[in-house]
Amino acid sequence: MLSILIPTYNYNVFPLVSDLHKQCLECKIDFEILCQDDFSNQFLDENQKINSIENCNFSKNNSNLGRGKNINFLAEKAQFEWLLIMDCDTFPTQNNYIEKYISQINESEKVVYGGILYHKKKPNNDQLLRWIYGNARESLPVQKRITNPNGNALTSNFLIKKNVFVSNKFDESITQYGYEDLVFLSNLKKKEILVKHIDNPTFHLGLETSQQFLDKTKIALENLKSITENTSLNSSESKLLMVTVLLKKLYLNYFISFVFKNTRRSIERNLLSQKPSLLLFDFYKLGYYCKIKK
Repeated sequence: MLSILIPTYNYNVFPLVSDLHKQCLECKIDFEILCQDDFSNQFLDENQKINSIENCNFSKNNSNLGRGKNINFLAEKAQFEWLLIMDCDTFPTQNNYIEKYISQINESEKVVYGGILYHKKKPNNDQLLRWIYGNARESLPVQKRITNPNGNALTSNFLIKKNVFVSNKFDESITQYGYEDLVFLSNLKKKEILVKHIDNPTFHLGLETSQQFLDKTKIALENLKSITENTSLNSSESKLLMVTVLLKKLYLNYFISFVFKNTRRSIERNLLSQKPSLLLFDFYKLGYYCKIKK
């Protein structure tokens, strides 16, 4: 019936596995929970306890594969016809989380996304940028998500039929952080495989600090540059890429890069403050991307 795949990296995933295991038993289904650590060095003792739980397995890669390739590896190990892909720092918001996905399997859906939520309680001041961004840009209701089915999905809470996934794996040439979801979901769209959206969210628990999130954003943008140079990703799949293409046509990309260079430090001060502006964050991403593209 169901293989739950959880790629892990420096995170204690034992509580998540325990909750999922309990829910699967209550649903009385055939299942397995496979966790694969991508060559990290923390929480290994805690995660090894997973191997003591029936139908659950934890193992560690001998080298760092990157998220996409790690998920591909897990999918190859999976024995059941349906895959539920979850990020290690997520957690079901409801105790009927598995039951809701099982109902989708019975309706013969190919790809289903349940959504993501962030806790309403304000986090530490040094985590505000990630929390504000997540609430505004990722934590979307079903009605909003269905307006762009593949563009508004994430593979952090994602049900997919195994034969569909095997025919459309993550691009293993993408080994750095960022935008592997965009390429994967874009490729599904090209084959007219559209994501169905339901209300079955998980909480995103692993909030980085604002500085860490900003650093990861820059790495992701550099990865996006590499992706656009080495794959057939259509610029229409990303608002950032569409704006960049338009700026280039208007010969304004160098101007944006220049403005970014002269305002970068002041923008960073805002983004790392207690009142980060998403508008400034959008310009920061655009300016940084124009800079590295130049």
